[in-house]
Amino acid sequence: MKVIKSDADYEAALVEIDRLLERNPASGTPDAEQLEVLTLLVRGYEDRVFPIALPDPIHAIKFRMEQQNLSQRDLVPFFGSRSKVCEVLSGKRPLTLSMIRALHSGLGIPAKVLLQERDATELEEAPIQWERFPIREMVARGWIKERVIDFRSQAEDVLRRFFAQMGSAKAAAPLYRQTENVRSARDMDRYALTAWTARVVILALQNPPPVSYAPGSVDLAFLTELARLSVFDQGPLLAREFLAKHGIALVLEPHLPRTYLDGAAIMTETGRPIVGMTLRYDRLDNFWFCVMHELAHVSLHLTREVTQFFDDLDVQARGDKKEEEADRLAGEALIPEDEWRRSPASRLRSPEAAVDLASNLRIHPAIVAGRIRHHFKSYRMLNQLVGHGQVRGLFAEVKWSKEADVRA
Repeated sequence: MKVIKSDADYEAALVEIDRLLERNPASGTPDAEQLEVLTLLVRGYEDRVFPIALPDPIHAIKFRMEQQNLSQRDLVPFFGSRSKVCEVLSGKRPLTLSMIRALHSGLGIPAKVLLQERDATELEEAPIQWERFPIREMVARGWIKERVIDFRSQAEDVLRRFFAQMGSAKAAAPLYRQTENVRSARDMDRYALTAWTARVVILALQNPPPVSYAPGSVDLAFLTELARLSVFDQGPLLAREFLAKHGIALVLEPHLPRTYLDGAAIMTETGRPIVGMTLRYDRLDNFWFCVMHELAHVSLHLTREVTQFFDDLDVQARGDKKEEEADRLAGEALIPEDEWRRSPASRLRSPEAAVDLASNLRIHPAIVAGRIRHHFKSYRMLNQLVGHGQVRGLFAEVKWSKEADVRA
């Protein structure tokens, strides 16, 4: 790093800031310190060369919302929750580094606008409060085997040993701080989400796929081939075997309270993708759409920098470009749009229409029944076809909770 003396130096510094933002460095690391210094250097150069003030970060966000016709709800994936969106836009909460990174990447707001007048301490993420992890539930589920007498005082030591199963006791921090790609209308408990993610990664590491993952191998043809396994009684098990043979781990783990989670797509540090699923709804149609949606994220969006997507599929994508893209690819793999339009199933709510289209596509009728229910926004029709209670039982090794399927 050096003093910025020319436009070329300035442009190079901006490129480096963008690169560092993409890496989302943890506080105190060399990258975080470099980001802080570069920000100061850029700010100093701009003060000397560009006397016109940059727009206020909040005004810039609101301007982009107006440009793209976005509501506050559409900003939840970038901020993490509705409450954070309201607090930031009202000036009650400062932008954090993860928010800046998400806004810069997702909405194209220049980093220099978002970073201005931000003290380095304001960009630091809040420290992890270990006692807020759902440690009692984790012990009850057998995730933590050791005896815990005082949950509050022992929390950090016990949880660091739990996260160490991922390869490092420090693994909790990056998991906790990289939860911006969340599709949900409700505030997910960030600590519970981090714990669930760690559990899924640990299970995947304990039983890794026998082959390496080939980047780019998940495409429409791959997903279509996978969908055709749905016709078999043990289709979900066959799906797990199919994915393992292509280097992708499929892990089933019930969701934790206050996560409202159906599935997740996760990229490990070694470049292995993991599809995590909760089977919150024990139905065949839900299983097949969820696994396709998460694999669509693997295909389209997961990288070494963008490593996690979390999905409550009860919620419509509504302006989230990446979620809309994943929905489209998953839908096309299961039921091609042109086939859907030509089929009577797009107009009729009959079992016969669902079975006929499923037969033509060589997929399970539950998938078509689910599409019909979604199309007509009526989730009580075709109950006999969607495969209630036909998935969890296939994964007998999973300790399923006794909670009822809350949606018919």
